[in-house]
Formats: sequence, structure tokens, C-alpha cells
Amino acid sequence: MRYTILTLFPGLIRPWLSESLLEKALARGLLEVRIKDLRDFAKDRHRTVDDTPYGGGPGMVIKPEVAVEAIEWALPADEVILLSPAGEVFTQETARALAQKSHLVLLAGRYEGFDARVERFVTRVLSIGDYVLMGGEAAALVVLEATARLVPGVIGDERSHQEDSFSRGLLDFPQYTRPPLFRGLPVPEVLLSGDHKEIERFRRREALRKTLLLRPELLAQARLSREEVAFLAELDRDGYT
Repeated sequence: MRYTILTLFPGLIRPWLSESLLEKALARGLLEVRIKDLRDFAKDRHRTVDDTPYGGGPGMVIKPEVAVEAIEWALPADEVILLSPAGEVFTQETARALAQKSHLVLLAGRYEGFDARVERFVTRVLSIGDYVLMGGEAAALVVLEATARLVPGVIGDERSHQEDSFSRGLLDFPQYTRPPLFRGLPVPEVLLSGDHKEIERFRRREALRKTLLLRPELLAQARLSREEVAFLAELDRDGYT
């Protein structure tokens, strides 16, 4: 899997790639990440990338020729993705689809964003949520992490991402580790029983309970068995406890 990140601040990206699973995946050749400074496509000796907005207003706008020439430098690509609060919301389903691609170009903006004409040269606009950051680098890294971890071999146990939050449309079940009793708080007995069938049943129910409490809107699209539907009805009767 190959990524090209186009940014005004390459120094924000590099440290993220030098730790943990991303570093290991890059070293093993499972991932390739190129980082390109948008200032390399500026036309003057001052490496100017922005200008004042037509019509007035605060802030500066990144010039279209800078962004488009950077995109053209990065091609060919399966997807050219502009990170923007105005984009389609990035979800686990989107991550799963993008992880099937071979080359993603991620365009990270700053200031007041890009000249609107740049959108004609991208394949999609993605948002990681309804808020505004100082720039698109953090959003680009979110897309990178969420897709890279789905590439075979990047994480050690493939079951890990299959059981993650949102993979079945639900939040993940609560996890516990040693010690079995911490400050008066015990690990649920079923997890210590060794009965794998009952453990699986407990985890499915706890995932449903957690989703109902914290993100009930997810249940409308979740893939549920008859037993899970019945358990939801039971939770609703008992007040989610």
C-alpha cells in the first residue's frame, strides 16, 4: 500500500511514521509513504503558496496552481483525497474501501484552505468530524492509520480489526486484563471461566449494551442476530442496566 501526503508541514508527519506499528510496516515494505512539501511547487523565490481571498475576508487561501501541480506530481493514484471539514464523514466502512486501493494521495491544507477550483482535481473530499483543526495533517494521519491497519500483515493478529468498534456496526466490548481484582473492582467472572462460548456471548451482549448507551444511532445499521435483537429488547425493558 502506497501513500503520498502533500503538506506545507512535512515535519508534522515524519515523527508519526517513526514509531510503533507504522514504523515496523514501513521497514517490512508493507507500506510506503512519500511526504511532499507543497512549497516545492511555488513559483517565486520566496516559495509563496497562498494569497488573499477574492471578495475580502480574513486569512489566506492556498493557490490553485500549487495544489494542482502537487497532485499531478503524485499521480497516478487510485484516489486523490482532500481533507476538509466540509467533506464526506470518514467512517470505518470508508477506511475498509480505501484499504483495498494501492495508492492514496492525501492533500492537507492550512490557513483558510485551498482555492475551491482544486476540488475539480481530487476524487473525494473527506472530513474526520464536525470541527475545525489548524490544518489537514492530523486528518491525513487519521486516514493513514485507519486504512494502513487493515492492510494484511500490518497488525499481528488479523482478528483484531475484525472485532474492533464499528466493524460490525457496534462499539467494541469492554476489555480486561490482570489483576482479576483492582481496588475492589473485579473482572466479570465469565471471562475467567474458560468457557469460550459463554465468553463470546457475554462480549456480544456487552458490545450491544455499550452501543445502546453511548451510540444508539449505530444500531439502525448494525448487522444483528435474532438473539442480539432479543437482548436489545430485554435491555430496553430493564433500562439498559
